[in-house]
Amino acid sequence: MTTTVQLKNTHESLRGNRIMHDQSEDWVEEFRTLFDKKSTIYKSGIQNAAAMFSKEEADFLRSIGATPQEIFDFVEDWCDDGVPDPETVLAITKIRRDYFLHKHQGKFPNKTMIESEFPARGDTLAGLEWFPRIIEKARAKLQGKLPPDLMYSCGGDRRFLNKVNISPVEFLETVREAGDNVEHIVKFVTARIKT
Repeated sequence: MTTTVQLKNTHESLRGNRIMHDQSEDWVEEFRTLFDKKSTIYKSGIQNAAAMFSKEEADFLRSIGATPQEIFDFVEDWCDDGVPDPETVLAITKIRRDYFLHKHQGKFPNKTMIESEFPARGDTLAGLEWFPRIIEKARAKLQGKLPPDLMYSCGGDRRFLNKVNISPVEFLETVREAGDNVEHIVKFVTARIKT
């Protein structure tokens, strides 16, 4: 089964049709190469998304449901903090790509959210600080609605996930499975705390 995306030019259309085939993994190696290249560039001193990505690279990222800013944030944290590692970034990107292609038929939302729409850092759910915030960030990541100044799997997210013994990939997949059912997410997280 092939999903079609409305893209701007023939080059993008050809790339989109190749990448969007359900069984295609061609994009994975291109993504790995891109991430490695951007990590090297970041370490060389070019440390902003606008200067780091070419139009062709930005088009590639868009074809898989990503943005230069999102990938820059992952590159920055990997280079500065050593996490999340490139394979975790790839796994997160796979989940987002699948959601983008199948749930949204390869279309980005008309607008992103703004930070004030997210729960505050100190808000709690099931007695856990940050929990409501990371749920909304994960949903926004899936839907392509994260604002440029927020990142899924940032330092605060990682602290929360480490505390509850869940990887950012597992959490994102759980939020995807749950849809609007917050109780499903709460049960998953609280069960992991107890183990």
